Amino acid sequence: MTTGFRLVENARLDARNTFGVHATAPMLVEVADAAALPELFGYAMLRDGPVLVLGGGSNLLFAGDPPGAALSLTAQRIEIVEDAGDAAIVRADAGVVWHDFVLWTLGHGLCGLENLSLIPGTVGAAPIQNIGAYGVEVRDCIHAVDAFDRRSGSFVRFTAAECAFAYRDSLFKRDPEHYIVTAVEFALSRTPALKLEYAGIAEELQAMGIDGSPRASQVAEAVIRIRQRKLPDPALLGNAGSFFKNPIVPLAQAEALLAAHASMPVFRGAGEDSRKLSAAWLIDQCGWKGYRDDDGDAGVSAAHALVLVNHGHATGAQLLGLARRIAASVQGRFGVAIEPEPRIIGASW
Repeated sequence: MTTGFRLVENARLDARNTFGVHATAPMLVEVADAAALPELFGYAMLRDGPVLVLGGGSNLLFAGDPPGAALSLTAQRIEIVEDAGDAAIVRADAGVVWHDFVLWTLGHGLCGLENLSLIPGTVGAAPIQNIGAYGVEVRDCIHAVDAFDRRSGSFVRFTAAECAFAYRDSLFKRDPEHYIVTAVEFALSRTPALKLEYAGIAEELQAMGIDGSPRASQVAEAVIRIRQRKLPDPALLGNAGSFFKNPIVPLAQAEALLAAHASMPVFRGAGEDSRKLSAAWLIDQCGWKGYRDDDGDAGVSAAHALVLVNHGHATGAQLLGLARRIAASVQGRFGVAIEPEPRIIGASW
């Protein structure tokens, strides 16, 4: 064991991706202290070759083996670095499990992340994907992101504005070989500003017997209950959560589709000239919900059309093939392109 990291040759990654598909990396580097990264990237294999940074493996599809080393940050520190009474800045290492972090903030009376409860993955992955759910995106609460710049061999710090966040996107996702997120700071409040408008939350709170003004922890519980009903547990059925992004289309196209399909859910896009469509609704209309390949274990959840599942022995290539067929059917019926949320390793979309 070298101080700060551990090396494993020919490492199986089956248990490090929530689809549970087979993959092997020629080298796995487990990093307990981000301060070791400059030394590590002095080695030729890491300095010169592709490196796959692994979080919880919940936003990956291995359609093949990674071509180079895999790296996992394992530090677990969480601390309040600034406290102004009503508001605080909380810093968490990249390796912290995201849902555990959300519960930690709620336990310390801090609000803002409750709608993002039970999202799989790690804190380090959250800004890369700009995770979002139930009307909230993580960029709404990010104060700063600390990262290691592989090209310069130095540590850098980004403000939220410098992260170039977009829908399920960021500077880090667009250039995955450049930066390794090492820690994230969040600006949170002790005065709740709860977002309850997203479909299902108010109804779930009512079903829980909560009227009036709920606490942030109760909103988190409502979100957890909804997600547990809709999304299969990866420990029981391999999946990566929502596989497809909700497509954003021009306003005129959305209006034409709505005229032909009155029940189609439509939401405001990035501006008044665009609209966001429900990928789940489009896929469901094409008949994919509950589908399973006749000759394999690749399928679609019977509870949620956005969720591709591995019933046991599907390969990543089989899951990717199914995803491509689904996207082609949506394009053919509605003229709308849908794209995957997970990063695809070993193949292109």
